[in-house]
Amino acid sequence: MESNATKPVTGNPQPQDIESRIGAELRDIGIPPRPTILARIENEMRKDEPDFKLLADIISTDMGLAASVIKVSNSAYFGVGRRVRTILEALLVLGLKLTVTTIAGISIQRAFPNLPNLDRFWEASSCMARVCGWLAQRLRGRVKFRSEDAYTFGLFRDCGIPVLMVPFPEYREILKQAEADGMCLFTAIEDASLSINHAIVGAELAEDWMLPAEISEGIRYHHYGPAIDGDVAAIIPENASRYIALTLVAQHLIQCYTDLYPDQEWGKLGATSLALLQIAPEELAVLEADAEGVVKASL
Repeated sequence: MESNATKPVTGNPQPQDIESRIGAELRDIGIPPRPTILARIENEMRKDEPDFKLLADIISTDMGLAASVIKVSNSAYFGVGRRVRTILEALLVLGLKLTVTTIAGISIQRAFPNLPNLDRFWEASSCMARVCGWLAQRLRGRVKFRSEDAYTFGLFRDCGIPVLMVPFPEYREILKQAEADGMCLFTAIEDASLSINHAIVGAELAEDWMLPAEISEGIRYHHYGPAIDGDVAAIIPENASRYIALTLVAQHLIQCYTDLYPDQEWGKLGATSLALLQIAPEELAVLEADAEGVVKASL
């Protein structure tokens, strides 16, 4: 269900409809269309008994995509004892939902072939997705979504960033300013320079790619504290708030072992995220220690 929540465009969102203000900007930016292959796969998945052989054939029509799916299914993260050699085997290892997410993630990268120096961004997004999936498993019972859904949210959370790099060459510098600021909302720095931010753009992409509303709304508000514990949390899907909190904890865990994510957000929203997910300080210490293997296996 589409949320009626006010969408944050500035550091201090106002309770008013701003769609008309951002509509032109979004059209000019050019959000990449949803890949046709995803629609074909999801049409088969909606059936009571999906045909795995047909799904494997659909994916195999794109050799580059098929090779990437097999590579992902053979990664250390999934811990399969034997090597996956075919798409059909990969489907059995990943499951239908995670296969679709993997293809979507690969498709996002393909949508921006002419953007240089994005390897670090894709590495961070992949690591975020996998740590989110692992963390959701550890918090089973406290979160009301599956680890596959957490993986999807982690993968797409920052998908608006490469979209904005296309029309705005100065965006890399704006990102550096936002990452270094310890006081203002990340998106407020973007808004001040561009009158748009990656959270809004990412949410629109998620909607266009037909991801669930709880994921698109989580993306829309993932830099906004009241979406975790405040007025916005009361009017967006419940899982959206928990997705946001989960990725903030995951980001902190990743930063314990890498420099992929500046940790300014943790100082702003970390305590609120821990409270929402019912993570006590002593449990956080255990998670920090246990996350090392997951983070390193994801890189």
